[in-house]
Formats: sequence, structure tokens, C-alpha cells
Amino acid sequence: MPTIASRARILSDRVAQAAGLDVRLLGMLLVMAVIWLVLHTATGGNFLTPRNLFNLSLQVAVVGIMTCGMVLVIVSRHIDLSVGSQIGFIGVFGALLQNSILPIDGSSTWWIATLAMLSTGALIGLGQGLLIAYAGIPSFVVTLGGLLFFRNAAFYINSGVTVAPLNKTFQLLGGGLDGTIGAFWSWTVCALAVLSVAAMVWRSRQRRSRYGMNSRSIVMDVLLIKVWSAFIIGFTAIMNAYQQPKTNIPMGIPIPVLILIGVTIIMSAIARKHRFGRHVFATGGSSESAELAGIDTRKLTVLVFVLMGLLCGLASIVITARLNAGASVTGTMTELNVIAAAVIGGTSLAGGIGTVYGAIVGALIMQSLESGMILMGVATPLQRMVLAVVLIVAVWIDMAYRKARKS
Repeated sequence: MPTIASRARILSDRVAQAAGLDVRLLGMLLVMAVIWLVLHTATGGNFLTPRNLFNLSLQVAVVGIMTCGMVLVIVSRHIDLSVGSQIGFIGVFGALLQNSILPIDGSSTWWIATLAMLSTGALIGLGQGLLIAYAGIPSFVVTLGGLLFFRNAAFYINSGVTVAPLNKTFQLLGGGLDGTIGAFWSWTVCALAVLSVAAMVWRSRQRRSRYGMNSRSIVMDVLLIKVWSAFIIGFTAIMNAYQQPKTNIPMGIPIPVLILIGVTIIMSAIARKHRFGRHVFATGGSSESAELAGIDTRKLTVLVFVLMGLLCGLASIVITARLNAGASVTGTMTELNVIAAAVIGGTSLAGGIGTVYGAIVGALIMQSLESGMILMGVATPLQRMVLAVVLIVAVWIDMAYRKARKS
């Protein structure tokens, strides 16, 4: 006799299957909606305001960029505890480069600094990946050492002094007052995004029909297009509703958010459609089977950590540009948010399972909680305690969910 829980699970699975969505993603979106409503009430109506949602989007951009890489790291049965320290070290390095070596107002300073910071992140990932893959040192130990090393290296290279200001063009990448694309281009991007959603749904339907696979009903396809379009239009309207201080000029979509969207699309394509992504999931499922299938798991591990380092470099660019300064304390404890976002988003710590888009929703949930607690005046230590509990609960729920799916 099926229980109420099993009946609910079967019903949710059928709804998700009909919509072509992951049931866990639907659940996370529902949880996020509830969290937003609770926080909006608890903050006296200050949470769901254009100003706070604009700032929230900037916070999510930094964590989300790194979370995209953390998904592949965890899926491959590894962990990277050094991501927060990396963005602090890379940020100080990039700031010193702009202030001490390159002309701060030079036209080429911003892109030289950007390339140098990305390269530094990739080199850090390469070094850690080689130690893990070829020296056989567990990733927990290597990246824990990286956490300590790069946090103190960030302090050492400039004696803990904050480096500021930075190149004005470089600052645009942080999404400050001028780091947005304005109302006109925001609506242009919005229109292109809506057309892209419609094209993707139509293409998916055509592809399924071509290969004789079951397709969603036309009504469901139209409903999906409407829902996603409403979300995109609503987000654009909120970003435009936030105006520059003492003006009536809409801010528009921040550049870091566009960077996050681009990274999410690319990383999703890599994870789901590229051979590299399929090899990562195969290795996470069973490294022995992957090796028997001819996959070079050690080389794959190195590439995964190089990609993680590259994304840390990109995240460091965004947050350093936003702060207009390189500080050794930047990114402290950010690894907690990144790992928690990936786990909340459905990435299994046992490896082999995870989605990039789920991790982005997880990042949004984590940053929403942090933003809400800041608005409520919760002390920073208590904020970290709450986020730590959320991480533990997320892992517990993940284990319970997978156990229920097997039964």
C-alpha cells in the first residue's frame, strides 16, 4: 500500500516530467519563494524592493560564478576549500598590478589586469590539480593547504594594506553606478532572452519529434515559454525600477549578472553536452569504470581544477572591481557559501550527480538568507552559524531524498 509520501513523490515526478523539469529544481524554486516571502515580512517589506534585489543580484553573481565550477569539482568526487582565499589573493595581485606596474588610467590596463587575474587563477588550479591527480594527495588536504597559503599570501604580498583605487574601466566589471547596461539595452537583452527561450523550446520539440521521442503537449510548451518570459521580463523590470541616486535614470541589468548568465550557459553546455562534462560525470559515478572505458581520470582532474581556478579568477575580477580595491580579507568564508550552494542545488557529495542551474538556485537561496539577515540586523557570527546549519540540513535532505528514490 503506497504511503502519502510516496504518492506525493509520484505526483511531483509526473508534474516535473510533463514540464520537462527536474523535480528537485521545482522544489528548490518553491522553497526560495517561501524564503523570500518570509524575509520580506521579517524585514518590514524591505527585502523584495528593487534596491535590495539589485544588490542581491550582485552578491549572487560572485558566488554563482564559482559555484558553476564547484559543481564539476564535487561531481568528480573532489572538493575545493581554497576558493575564498583564491579570490582574495588574486584580487590583491590584480590591484597591485594596476597601481604599481601598469598606468592606472591607461586604456589597456583593465584588460591586461583581467587576463593576468584569469591566468593566475588557472595557474593556481593547475598546481592544485597536479598535486591531487599525480601526487595522489587528497583534494581536501591540498585545498585546505591552499586556503591557508593563499589567504596569508594575499596579506604577505602587500603587508595587509588595501590597494585602491583601480582603473575606471575595470571598475565597470563590478556593477557599480556605471557598471550596468541601462534601460534600453536591458530591454533589448530581455527581448533576445525571451526569443531564445521560445527558440529552445521549439527546437527541443522538433528534435524529440525527429527521433520519435515523447514530446510535451503544445499547451505545456506554451506555458513554459510564458512562465520563463514572465520571469525574464519581471527581472528586467525590477532592475530598471532601481534608479541611480538622486536621479530618475534606471540602473538596468548589472554587468556581473550578464557575466554570470554567460558562465551559467557555457558551464551548463559543458556539463550536459560536451564530452568533457560527460567524462566528469562518468568519473564521479565510478572512477574505476571510467578508467576501464579509456578516460584519463588524472588529466580530467587537472582540467577540472584549472577550470575552477579560472572561475575563481573571474569571480575575483567582479568582486575586486565592485569594491574598487584589493584587500587580503576579500572572500573570507566564501567557500562555505559556494559549497553550500552547490549542495543545496542538488550536487551530491558522493559524486556523479549535480546540475549547474540547480547550483545557481542554491546560490540564490544562500545569498537571500544572508541578505535577509543583514537587513534584520543579525550579527555576522550568527549569520555564519545559520548558514552552517543550512549546509548540514541540505546534506541531510540530499541523503534522505536519494534514499527515498532508491526505495
